[in-house]
Amino acid sequence: MENLGYYDGKYDLIENMTVPFDDRVHYYGDGVYDATCAGNHIIFNLEEHIDRFYRSAGLLGIEIPHSKEELKDILNEMIVKVDGKEHFVYWQVTRGVAPRKHKFPQDTAAKLWIMIRQSPIGDLNKPVKLITVEDTRFFHCNIKTLNLIPNVMAAQRAELAGCDEVVFHRGDRVTECAHSNVHILKDGVFITPPTDNLILPGIARAHLLKMCKELDIPSEERIFTVDELMKADEVIVSSSSNFCLYASEIDGIPVGGKAKELLHKLQDALMEEYLQATKQI
Repeated sequence: MENLGYYDGKYDLIENMTVPFDDRVHYYGDGVYDATCAGNHIIFNLEEHIDRFYRSAGLLGIEIPHSKEELKDILNEMIVKVDGKEHFVYWQVTRGVAPRKHKFPQDTAAKLWIMIRQSPIGDLNKPVKLITVEDTRFFHCNIKTLNLIPNVMAAQRAELAGCDEVVFHRGDRVTECAHSNVHILKDGVFITPPTDNLILPGIARAHLLKMCKELDIPSEERIFTVDELMKADEVIVSSSSNFCLYASEIDGIPVGGKAKELLHKLQDALMEEYLQATKQI
C-alpha cells in the first residue's frame, strides 16, 4: 500500500477514510498528537513518542482508548503494510464525537487516528533559511495539542518569504520553531531553551542532549535571546523527522558556519543512532 489510515478501529487508504462530522477536532481542535519517522519498517524512538503522547493527553484530561502496549502493537502492525523504506508515522487522539458544545462531554469515548505514508528522511547537509516571528501563541506549548493555527500561519509567512521554518520569540526570548525545536552552538557549547510551558519537549532535542553527553560536548539548558541566536556559531533546528538541520540565514542575514566540525559530529552521531535503531547498518 502507498499509505494507510486508521480511525476508531477502521483501516483504509488515507484518501478513502471518513470521520464523523461531530468529532470535536473539527470544532475545537480538541485533541493531541505525536509523530516520528520509520526506516526499514521500524518506528524510530517509538517508546519516547508514546510516552509524550499519553502525557499530552493526560494534561487535557483525555483518556486514550488503548494501553501504551496496545497502541504500539497497532502502529507496528500498520507500518509493515505500507510500501517503501522510509515513512512518516503520525497519530492523534480526539476527545470524541458529540454535539458542538464547549463544555467537555463526560460520556464520549476518545477517538484514535493514525496516518502512515512514505516520506524520506531530511537531507542533513542542506541548510535551511529561517525567519523570526513574535510568539503570540497560548501558554500550553508543552502539550502537543491539535490547536496549531498560529503555527500554520507563521509557517505560511516563512513560505512566502522563501524560507523553511520560523523561530518564535517572546520579547527577546527565543522559544521554538513552528514545527521544530531551535538550539545554538556557541564557543563549543550546545545551548537549548529549557522545557517549560513555552516550548514542546522535543524527542530529537532530548537525543541531541544525549549525544552531547556521549561526545563530551558541553551543554546548557537556558534561555537565550534573538541577539544570541544571530551571533551563534551555529543555529540548529531539530525534529523527529529531520534530526538536526542547520540554518544559513535568519531574516535574510547570514548566520552560523563557524562550528562545522562540531555540527557534523552531532549530525553523524544522530544519523548513526537512527540507522542502528532501524537495523539499516
